Amino acid sequence: MSFNSRRYSAEDFEPATDLFRRIARRRKPLFLGIAGVLLVLWLASGIYQVQPGEDGVIRTFGRYTATTSPGLHYHLPWPVQTVTIVDVENIRRAEIGFRTNADGDKVDVLDEALMLTEDENIVQVELLVQYRVGDSRDFTFNVQNPEDVLRTTAEVALRSTVGNMTIDAVITEERARVQEDTRTFLKRLLDEYGSGILVTDVRLQVADPPEEVRDAFQEVVRARADKERLINEAQAYANDVVPRARGEKQQQIENATAFKEQQELLATGDAERFLAVLKEYRLAPEVTRERMHIEALEAILNRVELILLDANTGNQVLPFLPLKDLGGSVPPLGDESVPPSGDESVPPLGDESVPPAGDETAPPAGDESAPPSGGG
Repeated sequence: MSFNSRRYSAEDFEPATDLFRRIARRRKPLFLGIAGVLLVLWLASGIYQVQPGEDGVIRTFGRYTATTSPGLHYHLPWPVQTVTIVDVENIRRAEIGFRTNADGDKVDVLDEALMLTEDENIVQVELLVQYRVGDSRDFTFNVQNPEDVLRTTAEVALRSTVGNMTIDAVITEERARVQEDTRTFLKRLLDEYGSGILVTDVRLQVADPPEEVRDAFQEVVRARADKERLINEAQAYANDVVPRARGEKQQQIENATAFKEQQELLATGDAERFLAVLKEYRLAPEVTRERMHIEALEAILNRVELILLDANTGNQVLPFLPLKDLGGSVPPLGDESVPPSGDESVPPLGDESVPPAGDETAPPAGDESAPPSGGG
C-alpha cells in the first residue's frame, strides 16, 4: 500500500480563493443590511410602557439607576439595562394560619395557627394581612421574595403579641388590641428590613381554643357573657330606681317643709287676728261683742239649709214633696223669712268668750272672762 506524498502549494488554492473573494464582494451589502436590521431591533427592544398604578425600576448592569412613572419610556437594551415593572396600587393579601385554595375553600395551617399564650394555654389564631408596595426600589432590591418575608414577619409579630396576653384576652376581651399590636410590630419590623411594603390592614380571622377543647371554652365564654348581661341589667335597674327614690324623698321633704311653713303662717295669722280683735275689744267691748256675734251667725247660717212653706197650702200635696232634694234651687239667705237671732232654730254660739248681743249670760264689762276696756 502506497501513499501519494505530493505537496500542495499556494498556487493550487488560488482558484478557490478567487471564488470566495468574488462571492464576498457580491454579498457584503446583504450582510450589512441584515446586521443593520438586527441592530435596529435590538435598540427598539428598549422601548417599554408603564401602566397606571405601576412603577418601572431600571437597572444598569444590575445596579439601580432610576424609577419611572406611568407612561411610555426607553432604556438601553439588554444586557446594558433592564427594567422591572412593579405594581404599587393593587392591595395584596397574606394569610397567616390558613390558606385559601383555588376553589375558595379555607384550609387551616396548624403549624402557623397554634400559638402559646402568656398563661401557657394554646390558642388557634388566624390572621389576614392586607398590604401594597410602598417603595418599588426597596421592594425590588432590599429583600428577596418579599411576600415570603412578609408572611414570616407577620407570624413573628402575631406570636409575640399573643405570647404577651392571656387566652381570655385573646379570645374575647382584647381582640382589637391583638390586631393593633400585631400591626404596629409588623410595621416596625418591615421598616427595619427596608422591604418597601406598606401594611394597610390587619384583621384577626379566628381566635379560638384548639378544636379538642373548643366547646368547653365556649361554655365559659357564654357564662361570662350572661354574668356581664345580668350585671348590666342590675345596674340599669339601680340607675332607674335610685334616682326616682331620691326624687320622691326630696319631694316629701319639700312638701313637709311647705306644710310646716303654711301652718306657721296660719298660726301667726290667727294669733295676729286674735290680738287685733282683743285690742278692739278692749277699746269697745259692746260693739266688738255685737260684731263678733253677727259674724258667728253669718258663718253658721251659711251652712244651714232652710225650707220655707206657706201655711196657706192646707192639705195640698206640696208638703209631701222631697223638698230637700230641691235645696239647690232655694234662694240665698238674707230674705225676710230668716228667723231672728233669738229664735230657737238657730243654735247658740258655742264660744263662751263671745256671748251674743243682749244675752243675759254675757259677763259685765269688768268680769274676768272678758278683758276690761282700756286694759293694758
